Amino acid sequence: MDIARRPVRRAYVFLVFWILAALPALAQKPRIQADDYKIDAEILPNSHRLTARARVKFTALDDLNFASFELHNALHPTKVLDANGKPLTAERVSQDNAVRVTFPAALPKGTTTTLTFEYEGALANADDSPVEGLKLAYIGNDVTYLLYPGRWFPVLNYGIDRFTSEINITAPAGTVIIGSGSTKPEKPAPSGKVVASFRWDKPSFPGTIIAGPFTDTVFGGGNMHVYFSAAKKNFAPAYADTAAKELEFFTTIYGPAPSPMLKVVELPDDTVPTAWAPEIAAFATRDISEKTNYRLLADAIAHQWFGGIVSPATKEDWWIMDGGARASEMRYVQNAAGATAFEDATRDMAVGALAYDTTPLASVGKLDTFSPQFQALVTDKGGMIFHMLRWVIGDAAFDKTMKELMTQFAFKPVTVSDLQNVAQKNTQENLQAFFSQWVDGTGAPEFKMKYTVYRIKKGFRVVGEVTQDLDLFRMPVELKVDTDGQTEMKRIDVVGTESPFSVETFGKPRKLNLDPNNWVLKNSPDLKVRVAIRRGQELTAQGNLAEALTEYNKALAVNRNSSLAHYRIADVFYVQRNYQSAANEYREAINGDQDPRWTEVWSHLQLGKIFDLTGQRQRAVNEYRQAIQTGDNTQGAMDEARHYLEQPFQREKKANGL
Repeated sequence: MDIARRPVRRAYVFLVFWILAALPALAQKPRIQADDYKIDAEILPNSHRLTARARVKFTALDDLNFASFELHNALHPTKVLDANGKPLTAERVSQDNAVRVTFPAALPKGTTTTLTFEYEGALANADDSPVEGLKLAYIGNDVTYLLYPGRWFPVLNYGIDRFTSEINITAPAGTVIIGSGSTKPEKPAPSGKVVASFRWDKPSFPGTIIAGPFTDTVFGGGNMHVYFSAAKKNFAPAYADTAAKELEFFTTIYGPAPSPMLKVVELPDDTVPTAWAPEIAAFATRDISEKTNYRLLADAIAHQWFGGIVSPATKEDWWIMDGGARASEMRYVQNAAGATAFEDATRDMAVGALAYDTTPLASVGKLDTFSPQFQALVTDKGGMIFHMLRWVIGDAAFDKTMKELMTQFAFKPVTVSDLQNVAQKNTQENLQAFFSQWVDGTGAPEFKMKYTVYRIKKGFRVVGEVTQDLDLFRMPVELKVDTDGQTEMKRIDVVGTESPFSVETFGKPRKLNLDPNNWVLKNSPDLKVRVAIRRGQELTAQGNLAEALTEYNKALAVNRNSSLAHYRIADVFYVQRNYQSAANEYREAINGDQDPRWTEVWSHLQLGKIFDLTGQRQRAVNEYRQAIQTGDNTQGAMDEARHYLEQPFQREKKANGL
């Protein structure tokens, strides 16, 4: 999706990478298993405070003398009680955002018991967040969001332990409260307040609460709720319609969702771009507009299955969840937008998969769970594995495999071996080579092809050879043959570094294209450029501008005319206020390959801003006019240019006055 690479959206992309870089890693071998939560909490928006009581039911997987629970550092336990109501010693471990509880006597392995935490605190900003500098839990008059990764309740083995829950939230009267499950109050609300109760009985991850002055628009006979702010409520029907189509589409592939109910929720722009929980698909205000962001919505809805129904047994299996949702998003793109959009979308996914291609998926357990490296591997490479598996075994066997996976492992953790076994059962093929290559291995082939065309009695024969640099590589690859008549698609096997092939066509071949639909993860000059640019964007988001420039220059070493690489370099110089160098690079972007197209309009717009900042108003006006003449309003570029034609651009001053 080219739109995801647009200039204004780069802040969105950087925010994602910033989020992903900071959360603590999961323990590889959890010693305790969370089973159930009963949480009674009150949100006090005027003071940003949360007061809560959480009863945690868990099982000891080993003999235990103590247990650690992750809890937001801004929340302070006032009391921890054992199953008999006796106080226990609790120690705050701030560097881990955790509370360590010591047991007076060891808990034997296999024991199931409960602890009750009473705690409170102010959730007003990003201070003390599990992610430095980012709010994952916030309480305010404008909106409240208590996201599961915000650790607003005592969390065990984040993202691994599935649990059931009953969550009762008390808030000021008039507050609309959204969570997973039913909303029937378990107790009457005090005067001037409202109580919402959410019970989720299927083991999953129902720990997200969002509340505020939302408009609850109901569609689909009551099963589709859209919770948007007053400023966005006009877009609710379009988003409900798209969500209903996506829900139906995924149901046909994977079987029923965990619930017939879906709640599409608006999040503010100061937290994660997207979030999901059972029955919930949430995304940022900036992504709610007249043009429905169907891809973000598809990914969040696909998590109702990948995460909601099946989830990873360990960190090494995490790609099944996030990769499965990513591949589902691609599949919906193919269904809704056609072959060209599908090809572009899968190319984007391949870029992410290749960004860190020296680490095998089987080794991601050693990585920080939310680092850019981990996320690129589990989301994009994981998505490519599902995408390639579909190609290798065919749509019918793939769909049968997915439905059986969802049925056999419903509301349970799943491993890579489980996925492989179900796929092998439905194909009667040994897929060990495929999974070893893409899960245990690293790298991707770079195909080269040579061929000769011969005339035969009933048409033509193409005899050729595919070469690539991975000795153990083995995959079927699609071959597109453009002929004098119609395009013919062939399937050839590529095994090892040299693979001869022979195909016959009716019409005379004019052009051959290997893997035109990006079914196979592979390297190419174009992808190398895109990968280097992505790495540069990640480094820019982390503030490593010098290293970012190194990555962007790697892209230029492959394609000197890459408009996107020049544009990103210009952005770095612009941030550094090196306006002359920035202007030079924006000019290079305009004169480059103009891939993607938006680089032209935004380069003119940025040049206009530079001329305004350097006191050259007439030259600025000329650039704004050229931006308008492109006719490209990507992310409101022309609207912004018209605005600065009326009044000169001024850069916002920082707090120190610079």
